[in-house]
Amino acid sequence: MREHQRRRCTLALMGAAALVLVACQTTPSAPPLLDLPPATATSEPGLERWWTRFDDPALSTLVDEALAHNLDLQAAMARVDLARANVLLAQSYLYPSANLGVDASRNRMTLVGSQPLPANFNPTNNDYLAGLRASYEVDLWGRYRQGAAAARSELLATEYARQTVRTAVAAETARAYFGLLAADAELALLRDTLQARDATVALQTDLYHAGIIGDYDLQRAQAERAAVVANLATAERAVGTYESALAAILGRSPRAVFDPQIAREVTQGRLLTVPDVPAGLPSDMLERRPDVKQVAAQLAAASLRIDAARAQYFPSLSLTASYGSESAALANLFSGPALAWGIGASLLQPLIGLKAIEANVQAETARREAALVNYVQTVQTAFRETRDALLANRTTRDALAAQSERVKKLATSLELAELRYRSGYSGYLDVLDAQRQLLQAQTLQILAARDVRLALIDLARAMGGGWDYQAGMATRQAERDLLF
Repeated sequence: MREHQRRRCTLALMGAAALVLVACQTTPSAPPLLDLPPATATSEPGLERWWTRFDDPALSTLVDEALAHNLDLQAAMARVDLARANVLLAQSYLYPSANLGVDASRNRMTLVGSQPLPANFNPTNNDYLAGLRASYEVDLWGRYRQGAAAARSELLATEYARQTVRTAVAAETARAYFGLLAADAELALLRDTLQARDATVALQTDLYHAGIIGDYDLQRAQAERAAVVANLATAERAVGTYESALAAILGRSPRAVFDPQIAREVTQGRLLTVPDVPAGLPSDMLERRPDVKQVAAQLAAASLRIDAARAQYFPSLSLTASYGSESAALANLFSGPALAWGIGASLLQPLIGLKAIEANVQAETARREAALVNYVQTVQTAFRETRDALLANRTTRDALAAQSERVKKLATSLELAELRYRSGYSGYLDVLDAQRQLLQAQTLQILAARDVRLALIDLARAMGGGWDYQAGMATRQAERDLLF
């Protein structure tokens, strides 16, 4: 019998030791080490305010307006405020709660049976109670501490998410702006071309009436003019679309979106001039991307949530205390003899709901696995976008140089075609073909210049441009220390 009791005690001690060991376990919250490409940048990119590199005051004004009034950014800021409130709520469980209570009750005893009540016995009883009541649950296993830490990590994640939206807003503003400049330049080119086609049609009409040329040359000249008119309508629609898109990104009113007024400087020479940026992959690539910092904070929060859920397996210790006055008469409630106080403690161990706790732990574990995969995918996407942007930054510049050279050659070719036509060595068809090729080359040159700027925007965004991550990290650490 004693041997059986000793064995039961040993098993109980082993179970208690196992519970303590499980309670002391913590889930790794740091992101995993990944196989990253080596750094190749030879200088600091310096892309905190990358849009100023274009030396375009109109662009800087528009980006500043978008960062101040964009609706997506305002929604992201609201999510940060919500996460900050959740941190304060989670931290409130770490401290005692105190309440001031006032209770009043009236009871009456009813005679049951034939036994008479004692003389001078009042069957009606009044009770008044006023006092301070405090309670505190001792965080033995770190459930509330882990929950508060998880809430702080989620706050950091929402702040990084806001910074991600900020970089996207700045990039989308610049992309729409340069798309608008390219559409403006193409529209101006087509208007100039239309004037030249009008002059050509007028000349060909006069030559036709004079009997110098036939109906074929006149019809071709008129057809070329109609083609320019069609392209002109398409360019006007593109300008209007970019204007309304920019107004929406800037967070302007519906009236301003319907009738957008976007200030800009329309010069093709300005569009063809693009700045240079340091090439290569920076060594602190992952620190530069707020979306990577966001998923890392989400992974840390998910890990802490597992520990908080696991702590529910273990008993909770609650302390209570009260201090106040209790009396049968309201007039005597605050008199000396009515003083009442109490103190107590309770230990609660879950027994029946263990399956629910286990399910919660499994759910939090699955969320962490999803957060881990999301982190790996985000890092993968970051390096893919950076590589694509570096490649586009190089190849689009090569394409622009080639298109510019082509425009020069075709402009000379048109001059020669017009000279040969006036000298009678070739027909007007050669002139029309040279005009068509030059217009196409000039349009492609505008688009190539736009693509260079868009590639530069994509590169800045891929490298986390638009976010001063060093100042942001210092601010977040200060906020984190304050909340803790």
